Amino acid sequence: MGTLSDKRIVVGMSGGIDSTCCVALLKEQGYTVIGVTIINWSDGDNIPPYASEAQRVAAKMGIEHHIVDARTEFRTRIIEPFIDSYINGFTPNPCIECNPEFKFRTLLEFADRIGCSTIATGHYASTVRYRDTVAIAPAKDKTKDQSYFLWKLGQDTLERTVFPLADYTKQEIREYARKEGLEEKNQEKESMEICFIRDDYRSFIKEQVPDIDKRIGAGDFVNKEGQKIGRHKGYPFYTIGQRKGLEVAFGAPRYVIKLNPKANTVMLGLEDDLKTEYMQMEHPSFITSVEDIQEGIRNRHISIKIRYRSKAVICRDLVEIKDNLWIVRFEEPVQAVTPGQYAVFYSNADNLPIIGGAKIASQRGIAQYINTLKDQVL
Repeated sequence: MGTLSDKRIVVGMSGGIDSTCCVALLKEQGYTVIGVTIINWSDGDNIPPYASEAQRVAAKMGIEHHIVDARTEFRTRIIEPFIDSYINGFTPNPCIECNPEFKFRTLLEFADRIGCSTIATGHYASTVRYRDTVAIAPAKDKTKDQSYFLWKLGQDTLERTVFPLADYTKQEIREYARKEGLEEKNQEKESMEICFIRDDYRSFIKEQVPDIDKRIGAGDFVNKEGQKIGRHKGYPFYTIGQRKGLEVAFGAPRYVIKLNPKANTVMLGLEDDLKTEYMQMEHPSFITSVEDIQEGIRNRHISIKIRYRSKAVICRDLVEIKDNLWIVRFEEPVQAVTPGQYAVFYSNADNLPIIGGAKIASQRGIAQYINTLKDQVL
Protein backbone atom coordinates (compact mmCIF):
# COMPACT_ATOMS: atom_id res chain seq x y z
CA MET A 1 0.00 0.00 0.00
CA GLY A 2 2.93 2.30 -0.45
CA THR A 3 6.11 2.97 1.51
CA LEU A 4 6.86 5.47 4.23
CA SER A 5 8.32 7.74 1.56
CA ASP A 6 5.24 7.36 -0.66
CA LYS A 7 2.29 8.01 1.59
CA ARG A 8 -0.08 9.66 -0.85
CA ILE A 9 -3.19 7.80 -1.92
CA VAL A 10 -6.15 8.69 -4.15
CA VAL A 11 -9.54 7.76 -2.69
CA GLY A 12 -12.74 7.60 -4.69
CA MET A 13 -15.32 9.57 -2.70
CA SER A 14 -19.07 9.29 -3.20
CA GLY A 15 -20.00 11.37 -0.17
CA GLY A 16 -21.41 8.31 1.61
CA ILE A 17 -20.42 6.64 4.86
CA ASP A 18 -18.19 3.94 3.36
CA SER A 19 -15.90 6.18 1.29
CA THR A 20 -15.85 8.75 4.12
CA CYS A 21 -14.69 6.13 6.63
CA CYS A 22 -12.21 4.88 4.07
CA VAL A 23 -10.63 8.36 4.10
CA ALA A 24 -10.63 8.48 7.91
CA LEU A 25 -8.98 5.05 8.22
CA LEU A 26 -6.23 5.93 5.77
CA LYS A 27 -5.56 9.27 7.47
CA GLU A 28 -5.31 7.39 10.76
CA GLN A 29 -2.60 5.22 9.18
CA GLY A 30 -0.60 8.29 8.23
CA TYR A 31 -1.51 8.60 4.58
CA THR A 32 -2.00 11.87 2.75
CA VAL A 33 -5.37 11.37 1.12
CA ILE A 34 -6.43 13.03 -2.12
CA GLY A 35 -10.18 12.65 -2.56
CA VAL A 36 -11.64 12.30 -6.06
CA THR A 37 -15.32 12.36 -6.92
CA ILE A 38 -16.27 11.26 -10.42
CA ILE A 39 -19.37 12.85 -11.91
CA ASN A 40 -20.75 10.16 -14.15
CA TRP A 41 -24.40 11.10 -14.37
CA SER A 42 -26.58 14.02 -13.35
CA ASP A 43 -29.61 15.97 -14.46
CA GLY A 44 -28.44 19.07 -16.28
CA ASP A 45 -25.01 20.61 -15.98
CA ASN A 46 -24.99 21.25 -12.24
CA ILE A 47 -22.78 19.47 -9.73
CA PRO A 48 -24.92 16.61 -8.41
CA PRO A 49 -25.72 16.36 -4.67
CA TYR A 50 -23.33 13.47 -4.04
CA ALA A 51 -20.40 15.48 -5.41
CA SER A 52 -21.31 18.50 -3.28
CA GLU A 53 -21.54 16.25 -0.23
CA ALA A 54 -18.12 14.76 -1.01
CA GLN A 55 -16.69 18.28 -1.23
CA ARG A 56 -18.21 19.15 2.14
CA VAL A 57 -16.89 15.98 3.79
CA ALA A 58 -13.42 16.48 2.32
CA ALA A 59 -13.29 20.05 3.65
CA LYS A 60 -14.44 18.87 7.09
CA MET A 61 -11.74 16.19 7.12
CA GLY A 62 -9.07 18.60 5.88
CA ILE A 63 -8.08 16.72 2.73
CA GLU A 64 -7.47 17.80 -0.83
CA HIS A 65 -10.44 17.09 -3.08
CA HIS A 66 -11.02 17.07 -6.83
CA ILE A 67 -14.04 16.58 -9.06
CA VAL A 68 -13.63 14.77 -12.36
CA ASP A 69 -16.47 15.35 -14.82
CA ALA A 70 -16.60 12.19 -16.93
CA ARG A 71 -20.24 12.25 -18.04
CA THR A 72 -19.49 12.03 -21.75
CA GLU A 73 -17.26 9.00 -21.37
CA PHE A 74 -19.70 7.35 -18.95
CA ARG A 75 -22.46 7.66 -21.53
CA THR A 76 -20.29 6.07 -24.21
CA ARG A 77 -18.84 3.27 -22.10
CA ILE A 78 -21.73 2.42 -19.78
CA ILE A 79 -25.07 4.05 -20.64
CA GLU A 80 -25.20 3.22 -24.35
CA PRO A 81 -24.21 -0.46 -23.91
CA PHE A 82 -26.75 -0.70 -21.06
CA ILE A 83 -29.57 0.45 -23.34
CA ASP A 84 -28.37 -1.69 -26.25
CA SER A 85 -28.42 -4.77 -24.02
CA TYR A 86 -32.09 -4.37 -23.20
CA ILE A 87 -32.95 -3.68 -26.84
CA ASN A 88 -31.14 -6.90 -27.78
CA GLY A 89 -33.13 -8.90 -25.22
CA PHE A 90 -30.53 -9.11 -22.45
CA THR A 91 -30.53 -7.90 -18.83
CA PRO A 92 -27.22 -6.09 -18.23
CA ASN A 93 -25.28 -5.57 -15.02
CA PRO A 94 -23.74 -2.12 -15.55
CA CYS A 95 -21.90 -2.07 -12.21
CA ILE A 96 -19.71 -5.02 -13.19
CA GLU A 97 -18.83 -3.29 -16.48
CA CYS A 98 -18.40 0.14 -14.87
CA ASN A 99 -15.73 -0.86 -12.37
CA PRO A 100 -12.98 -1.91 -14.80
CA GLU A 101 -14.12 0.10 -17.82
CA PHE A 102 -14.82 3.40 -16.10
CA LYS A 103 -14.59 3.92 -12.33
CA PHE A 104 -11.25 2.35 -11.44
CA ARG A 105 -9.67 3.34 -14.73
CA THR A 106 -10.68 6.99 -14.15
CA LEU A 107 -9.23 6.94 -10.62
CA LEU A 108 -5.97 5.40 -11.85
CA GLU A 109 -5.67 7.94 -14.67
CA PHE A 110 -6.08 10.75 -12.15
CA ALA A 111 -3.51 9.13 -9.85
CA ASP A 112 -1.07 8.89 -12.75
CA ARG A 113 -1.51 12.59 -13.54
CA ILE A 114 -0.46 13.58 -10.04
CA GLY A 115 2.25 10.95 -9.73
CA CYS A 116 0.43 8.81 -7.16
CA SER A 117 0.90 5.04 -7.25
CA THR A 118 -2.08 3.80 -5.22
CA ILE A 119 -5.85 4.22 -5.12
CA ALA A 120 -8.50 3.10 -2.62
CA THR A 121 -12.27 2.78 -2.56
CA GLY A 122 -14.89 2.08 0.10
CA HIS A 123 -15.94 -1.26 -1.37
CA TYR A 124 -16.42 -4.23 0.93
CA ALA A 125 -13.91 -6.51 -0.77
CA SER A 126 -10.32 -7.62 -0.31
CA THR A 127 -7.33 -8.72 -2.32
CA VAL A 128 -5.13 -11.75 -1.81
CA ARG A 129 -1.94 -13.04 -3.33
CA TYR A 130 -2.70 -16.12 -5.42
CA ARG A 131 0.34 -17.78 -6.94
CA ASP A 132 1.98 -14.96 -8.94
CA THR A 133 -1.03 -12.64 -9.05
CA VAL A 134 -3.15 -10.33 -6.95
CA ALA A 135 -6.79 -11.37 -7.03
CA ILE A 136 -10.07 -10.03 -5.70
CA ALA A 137 -11.55 -11.90 -2.72
CA PRO A 138 -14.63 -11.61 -0.49
CA ALA A 139 -14.67 -9.18 2.44
CA LYS A 140 -15.11 -10.06 6.10
CA ASP A 141 -18.76 -8.95 6.05
CA LYS A 142 -20.41 -11.54 3.82
CA THR A 143 -23.73 -9.68 3.97
CA LYS A 144 -22.14 -6.57 2.41
CA ASP A 145 -19.44 -8.23 0.32
CA GLN A 146 -19.11 -6.54 -3.09
CA SER A 147 -16.48 -8.80 -4.64
CA TYR A 148 -19.11 -10.03 -7.14
CA PHE A 149 -19.07 -6.58 -8.75
CA LEU A 150 -15.27 -6.37 -8.85
CA TRP A 151 -14.26 -9.71 -10.33
CA LYS A 152 -13.41 -8.18 -13.72
CA LEU A 153 -10.74 -5.86 -12.33
CA GLY A 154 -7.45 -6.67 -14.01
CA GLN A 155 -4.10 -7.43 -12.49
CA ASP A 156 -2.71 -3.96 -13.26
CA THR A 157 -5.61 -2.39 -11.33
CA LEU A 158 -5.51 -4.74 -8.35
CA GLU A 159 -1.75 -4.26 -7.94
CA ARG A 160 -2.44 -0.57 -7.26
CA THR A 161 -5.71 -0.77 -5.32
CA VAL A 162 -6.48 -1.21 -1.62
CA PHE A 163 -9.80 -1.78 0.10
CA PRO A 164 -9.56 -0.39 3.67
CA LEU A 165 -12.99 -1.77 4.64
CA ALA A 166 -12.03 -5.37 3.82
CA ASP A 167 -11.76 -6.45 7.46
CA TYR A 168 -14.74 -4.50 8.81
CA THR A 169 -18.42 -5.29 9.04
CA LYS A 170 -20.93 -2.61 8.17
CA GLN A 171 -21.87 -2.32 11.83
CA GLU A 172 -18.23 -1.80 12.77
CA ILE A 173 -17.99 0.98 10.17
CA ARG A 174 -21.08 2.64 11.62
CA GLU A 175 -19.53 2.51 15.07
CA TYR A 176 -16.28 3.88 13.69
CA ALA A 177 -18.18 6.76 12.05
CA ARG A 178 -19.73 7.66 15.41
CA LYS A 179 -16.31 7.55 17.09
CA GLU A 180 -14.85 9.83 14.43
CA GLY A 181 -17.62 12.43 14.77
CA LEU A 182 -19.30 11.41 11.52
CA GLU A 183 -22.60 10.60 13.17
CA GLU A 184 -24.63 12.21 10.35
CA LYS A 185 -23.35 9.55 7.94
CA ASN A 186 -25.22 6.88 9.89
CA GLN A 187 -28.48 8.64 9.16
CA GLU A 188 -28.10 8.45 5.40
CA LYS A 189 -30.10 5.92 3.43
CA GLU A 190 -28.01 3.34 1.64
CA SER A 191 -28.46 3.01 -2.09
CA MET A 192 -28.36 -0.47 -3.58
CA GLU A 193 -29.69 0.59 -6.97
CA ILE A 194 -27.97 1.45 -10.24
CA CYS A 195 -26.52 4.93 -9.76
CA PHE A 196 -28.06 6.50 -12.87
CA ILE A 197 -31.56 5.03 -12.49
CA ARG A 198 -33.95 7.30 -10.57
CA ASP A 199 -37.16 5.29 -10.89
CA ASP A 200 -36.71 2.04 -12.77
CA TYR A 201 -34.85 1.06 -15.91
CA ARG A 202 -38.02 1.10 -18.02
CA SER A 203 -38.60 4.79 -17.45
CA PHE A 204 -34.91 5.44 -18.08
CA ILE A 205 -34.95 3.64 -21.42
CA LYS A 206 -38.05 5.55 -22.50
CA GLU A 207 -36.32 8.83 -21.63
CA GLN A 208 -33.17 7.88 -23.51
CA VAL A 209 -34.90 6.24 -26.48
CA PRO A 210 -38.04 8.34 -27.02
CA ASP A 211 -39.07 6.43 -30.15
CA ILE A 212 -38.75 2.98 -28.57
CA ASP A 213 -42.51 2.37 -28.82
CA LYS A 214 -42.33 2.97 -32.56
CA ARG A 215 -39.15 0.94 -32.98
CA ILE A 216 -40.39 -2.06 -30.99
CA GLY A 217 -43.90 -1.52 -29.68
CA ALA A 218 -46.32 -3.96 -28.09
CA GLY A 219 -46.13 -7.70 -28.62
CA ASP A 220 -47.61 -10.97 -27.46
CA PHE A 221 -47.28 -12.88 -24.24
CA VAL A 222 -47.09 -16.58 -25.14
CA ASN A 223 -47.11 -19.81 -23.17
CA LYS A 224 -44.60 -22.65 -23.52
CA GLU A 225 -46.57 -24.06 -26.44
CA GLY A 226 -46.27 -20.74 -28.27
CA GLN A 227 -49.95 -19.86 -27.91
CA LYS A 228 -50.84 -16.18 -27.46
CA ILE A 229 -52.16 -15.47 -23.96
CA GLY A 230 -52.06 -11.66 -23.75
CA ARG A 231 -50.35 -8.47 -24.85
CA HIS A 232 -47.22 -6.83 -23.48
CA LYS A 233 -45.58 -3.40 -23.84
CA GLY A 234 -42.43 -4.56 -25.64
CA TYR A 235 -39.83 -7.18 -24.69
CA PRO A 236 -37.17 -4.67 -23.43
CA PHE A 237 -39.46 -3.87 -20.50
CA TYR A 238 -39.37 -7.42 -19.09
CA THR A 239 -36.71 -9.53 -17.41
CA ILE A 240 -36.37 -13.25 -16.72
CA GLY A 241 -38.07 -14.15 -13.45
CA GLN A 242 -40.34 -11.10 -13.42
CA ARG A 243 -43.76 -11.68 -11.86
CA LYS A 244 -45.11 -8.25 -11.02
CA GLY A 245 -46.22 -5.69 -13.57
CA LEU A 246 -47.30 -8.18 -16.23
CA GLU A 247 -50.84 -6.78 -16.25
CA VAL A 248 -52.36 -10.13 -17.16
CA ALA A 249 -54.32 -12.35 -14.78
CA PHE A 250 -54.19 -16.13 -14.48
CA GLY A 251 -55.30 -18.68 -11.91
CA ALA A 252 -51.74 -19.00 -10.58
CA PRO A 253 -48.78 -16.58 -10.64
CA ARG A 254 -46.95 -16.41 -13.97
CA TYR A 255 -43.32 -15.51 -14.50
CA VAL A 256 -41.30 -14.34 -17.46
CA ILE A 257 -39.28 -17.38 -18.57
CA LYS A 258 -38.01 -16.34 -22.01
CA LEU A 259 -37.67 -13.29 -24.28
CA ASN A 260 -37.69 -13.44 -28.08
CA PRO A 261 -36.55 -10.08 -29.55
CA LYS A 262 -37.02 -11.20 -33.17
CA ALA A 263 -40.67 -12.06 -32.64
CA ASN A 264 -41.20 -9.48 -29.87
CA THR A 265 -42.72 -12.17 -27.67
CA VAL A 266 -42.44 -12.72 -23.93
CA MET A 267 -42.95 -16.31 -22.75
CA LEU A 268 -44.70 -16.83 -19.43
CA GLY A 269 -44.64 -19.93 -17.27
CA LEU A 270 -44.85 -21.22 -13.72
CA GLU A 271 -42.18 -20.76 -11.08
CA ASP A 272 -40.85 -24.28 -11.65
CA ASP A 273 -40.21 -23.37 -15.29
CA LEU A 274 -37.49 -20.97 -14.11
CA LYS A 275 -35.47 -23.77 -12.52
CA THR A 276 -32.59 -25.39 -14.36
CA GLU A 277 -29.45 -27.40 -13.66
CA TYR A 278 -27.69 -26.07 -16.78
CA MET A 279 -26.53 -22.72 -18.05
CA GLN A 280 -24.71 -21.38 -21.10
CA MET A 281 -22.07 -18.72 -20.60
CA GLU A 282 -19.58 -17.05 -22.91
CA HIS A 283 -16.01 -15.71 -22.88
CA PRO A 284 -15.04 -16.82 -19.37
CA SER A 285 -12.02 -15.28 -17.67
CA PHE A 286 -10.18 -17.24 -14.98
CA ILE A 287 -7.14 -16.50 -12.80
CA THR A 288 -5.81 -20.01 -13.35
CA SER A 289 -5.92 -22.66 -16.07
CA VAL A 290 -9.14 -24.33 -17.19
CA GLU A 291 -7.56 -27.64 -16.16
CA ASP A 292 -7.15 -26.34 -12.59
CA ILE A 293 -10.74 -25.09 -12.62
CA GLN A 294 -12.07 -28.43 -13.80
CA GLU A 295 -10.02 -30.26 -11.17
CA GLY A 296 -11.55 -28.02 -8.50
CA ILE A 297 -15.00 -28.71 -9.92
CA ARG A 298 -14.45 -32.47 -9.80
CA ASN A 299 -13.58 -32.11 -6.11
CA ARG A 300 -16.66 -29.93 -5.46
CA HIS A 301 -14.41 -27.00 -4.49
CA ILE A 302 -16.02 -24.36 -6.71
CA SER A 303 -19.38 -22.60 -6.45
CA ILE A 304 -21.12 -20.12 -8.73
CA LYS A 305 -23.36 -17.13 -8.10
CA ILE A 306 -25.55 -16.13 -11.05
CA ARG A 307 -26.51 -12.77 -9.52
CA TYR A 308 -25.33 -10.64 -6.61
CA ARG A 309 -28.00 -11.70 -4.13
CA SER A 310 -28.28 -15.32 -5.26
CA LYS A 311 -27.08 -18.30 -3.27
CA ALA A 312 -23.73 -19.71 -4.38
CA VAL A 313 -24.33 -23.18 -5.84
CA ILE A 314 -21.66 -25.86 -6.28
CA CYS A 315 -20.51 -26.28 -9.87
CA ARG A 316 -20.66 -29.89 -10.99
CA ASP A 317 -19.35 -29.64 -14.57
CA LEU A 318 -17.88 -27.05 -16.93
CA VAL A 319 -17.54 -27.90 -20.62
CA GLU A 320 -16.66 -25.81 -23.67
CA ILE A 321 -19.13 -26.69 -26.42
CA LYS A 322 -17.70 -24.40 -29.08
CA ASP A 323 -15.42 -21.36 -29.26
CA ASN A 324 -15.93 -19.38 -26.03
CA LEU A 325 -19.38 -20.87 -25.40
CA TRP A 326 -19.54 -23.08 -22.32
CA ILE A 327 -22.10 -25.17 -20.47
CA VAL A 328 -22.22 -25.25 -16.68
CA ARG A 329 -24.03 -27.92 -14.71
CA PHE A 330 -25.00 -27.04 -11.14
CA GLU A 331 -25.15 -29.37 -8.16
CA GLU A 332 -28.75 -28.30 -7.61
CA PRO A 333 -31.25 -26.34 -9.72
CA VAL A 334 -30.88 -22.57 -9.87
CA GLN A 335 -33.66 -20.07 -10.41
CA ALA A 336 -34.01 -17.61 -13.29
CA VAL A 337 -30.79 -17.83 -15.29
CA THR A 338 -30.75 -14.40 -16.95
CA PRO A 339 -28.79 -13.73 -20.17
CA GLY A 340 -26.70 -10.58 -19.85
CA GLN A 341 -26.02 -11.04 -16.15
CA TYR A 342 -22.77 -12.55 -14.84
CA ALA A 343 -21.82 -15.89 -13.37
CA VAL A 344 -19.00 -15.51 -10.85
CA PHE A 345 -16.92 -18.47 -9.65
CA TYR A 346 -15.94 -18.70 -5.98
CA SER A 347 -13.70 -21.09 -4.09
CA ASN A 348 -15.49 -22.98 -1.34
CA ALA A 349 -12.50 -22.47 0.97
CA ASP A 350 -12.03 -19.32 3.07
CA ASN A 351 -9.40 -16.72 2.24
CA LEU A 352 -9.17 -17.74 -1.41
CA PRO A 353 -9.90 -15.40 -4.31
CA ILE A 354 -12.68 -15.23 -6.81
CA ILE A 355 -11.61 -17.65 -9.50
CA GLY A 356 -13.21 -15.84 -12.42
CA GLY A 357 -16.48 -15.24 -14.16
CA ALA A 358 -18.35 -15.03 -17.44
CA LYS A 359 -21.33 -13.35 -19.01
CA ILE A 360 -24.45 -15.50 -19.05
CA ALA A 361 -25.22 -16.16 -22.71
CA SER A 362 -28.50 -16.68 -24.49
CA GLN A 363 -29.90 -20.03 -23.45
CA ARG A 364 -31.33 -20.66 -26.89
CA GLY A 365 -30.29 -24.08 -28.22
CA ILE A 366 -29.01 -25.34 -24.88
CA ALA A 367 -31.18 -28.48 -25.01
CA GLN A 368 -29.31 -29.92 -27.99
CA TYR A 369 -25.97 -29.53 -26.22
CA ILE A 370 -27.29 -31.07 -23.01
CA ASN A 371 -28.68 -34.07 -24.89
CA THR A 372 -25.44 -34.50 -26.83
CA LEU A 373 -23.09 -34.20 -23.87
CA LYS A 374 -25.10 -35.62 -20.98
CA ASP A 375 -24.00 -39.22 -21.50
CA GLN A 376 -20.48 -38.32 -22.55
CA VAL A 377 -18.93 -35.65 -20.33
CA LEU A 378 -21.57 -34.10 -18.13
